[in-house]
Amino acid sequence: MNRKRVIIVLSVVLPLLVLVFFSLSRKSGEVEITCKVMKGPFEVKVHTSGQLESENSENILLPSVLSSQNIRIYEIKITDLIEEGTVVDSGEYIATLDHKVIEEVLTSANLDLEAALTVVEDAKLDSNIYLSNYRDQIVNSRADVEERKIVLAESVYESPSVIKKAQMDLSKAERKLDQDIKGFQMRQRQLRSQMERRNIDYNEKKQRVENLMKLYDALIIKAPKSGMVIYAKDRFGIKIQIGSVLTPWSPIIATLPDMTKMISETYINEIDISKIKVKQKVDISIDAFPDKALKGEVISVANIGQPMPKSDSKVFEVNIRVFGSDPDLRPAMTTGNVIQTGFYTDKLFVPSEAVYETDSTRFVYLKKDEVVRQLVDVGEENEDYVIVNKGVAENDVLLLNEPEKLDDIKTVGWEIYEEQMQKLKESKLNNQQQDAGNDSDTIKQEVKDKKERRQKKERNQ
Repeated sequence: MNRKRVIIVLSVVLPLLVLVFFSLSRKSGEVEITCKVMKGPFEVKVHTSGQLESENSENILLPSVLSSQNIRIYEIKITDLIEEGTVVDSGEYIATLDHKVIEEVLTSANLDLEAALTVVEDAKLDSNIYLSNYRDQIVNSRADVEERKIVLAESVYESPSVIKKAQMDLSKAERKLDQDIKGFQMRQRQLRSQMERRNIDYNEKKQRVENLMKLYDALIIKAPKSGMVIYAKDRFGIKIQIGSVLTPWSPIIATLPDMTKMISETYINEIDISKIKVKQKVDISIDAFPDKALKGEVISVANIGQPMPKSDSKVFEVNIRVFGSDPDLRPAMTTGNVIQTGFYTDKLFVPSEAVYETDSTRFVYLKKDEVVRQLVDVGEENEDYVIVNKGVAENDVLLLNEPEKLDDIKTVGWEIYEEQMQKLKESKLNNQQQDAGNDSDTIKQEVKDKKERRQKKERNQ
């Protein structure tokens, strides 16, 4: 019973003692965390996670015939798909596409083909009838001309008026024959053009049926070569699976990666992207194999950023080539990437927590005989430290936490601030002069163009 009471008393008293201790410590200013300014080699690194992908891969695509213009099928569903990660040989089964869609379209296409064939046959029959009538008319017109010639020959001894009438009748009959021949030729060209259009329509429908038959036979997708099957992703970044709908514009079902050449695909935030350059060295770790330490280098940096999901910030895609090959590596494994963006052999640097900033200045709390607010000129930084170009010396003692009575602390190093402002002013002035120079060049060019146009106009006049 006494032991129980002791435990209860201690559980109440101890938290109160701790609270009083920290309160007194803060009030008395005894808790003071310090660090020293260090000098030596300084490495700038960017840490990021990524995902392994194959640098080269063979895509498993929808049948190429689906892209034909006369197919007119704009999406098709995957009804069966082998498991991701399966190792297949060339020609082995990969997936099945929806047969039902093709069957419905093929039935409709066959009906269209039969209708087009009927139109062609009717057009042939109509052409024969029309042209036969024109041929009979031409034969009759020729017989009429011959008859008029005989009448004219027999009227040689008749009066001039009879001869004149016979000549006029013959001329009229010849004109009619000429008109019938021309009408026949024109109608023949017209019917031939109509037949060509109907034949083109028929051939297009026939070709569509043939393409649909080819597509129907190609709905069983097979591997173009041996390899491990990795599902592709749609435009939203979602992996293709059974039930996914593909289109001719997004035809990749899966990929067969080249496992001997791997890259780590990662995304760098817009704050650090300016540090990333092609050919920078990278230390790579694999989450699945913590003991593996791999090397690599940056091979590409995206020029355009993309928004992060559920965030307003932007990220840039960066690809890192993994040196060598390892049979344990698999696509989609998570990697830890440490990109070496800079290295300095001899620099002053301090912990990032020791540097404070306002809108226009950066400073540290320097502890000598008394604590002062020392303005500093900082350089590059990594995850833990920041380079200090001016304002402190090696082994200077800095505070990591803000001291008491901030209003009483003296600020020193204004010459550093003035130097920074002068550099900023010169930079702005240079930019303005460059812009003014560009504007001046533009004005000079415009004046020159106007002068040339005026001289050209005067010459033409």
